[in-house]
Amino acid sequence: MLEALVCPRTGGALVYDPVRQELISRAAGLAFPIRNGIPIMLEDEARKID
Repeated sequence: MLEALVCPRTGGALVYDPVRQELISRAAGLAFPIRNGIPIMLEDEARKID
């Protein structure tokens, strides 16, 4: 399933972080949360990362 998802900002690949339950977009510097098994792919909901 992860192969079908892309970053909404860059269109780039995402990396799954099972510990934090997030999908990471390194290109955008954002971490998108996964809630109840559903990825929340909204930039307003994403956490900024370094």
